[in-house]
Amino acid sequence: MALIGWILSFAALLGSLALRQDMPVGGSVSLSNMLFVLALLACPMLWQDKPLGISRAQRVVGALILLFCLPLVLLPGVS
Repeated sequence: MALIGWILSFAALLGSLALRQDMPVGGSVSLSNMLFVLALLACPMLWQDKPLGISRAQRVVGALILLFCLPLVLLPGVS
């Protein structure tokens, strides 16, 4: 399970950095921020001892909220 978290964390972090560097248009900054937060939520090293009292279920719900907000960022007329 931790390996999945590491893979997801690195993928989201690298995607966030690449999006911020290569596509400085429209909603790319907010999408990059969402990917960065997803990378922080998925990183198993940060949440090993529950430093803020946030459980795994709460992190999964936060990641799902970020994923479901993705179409709002990508729609051209919303922002």
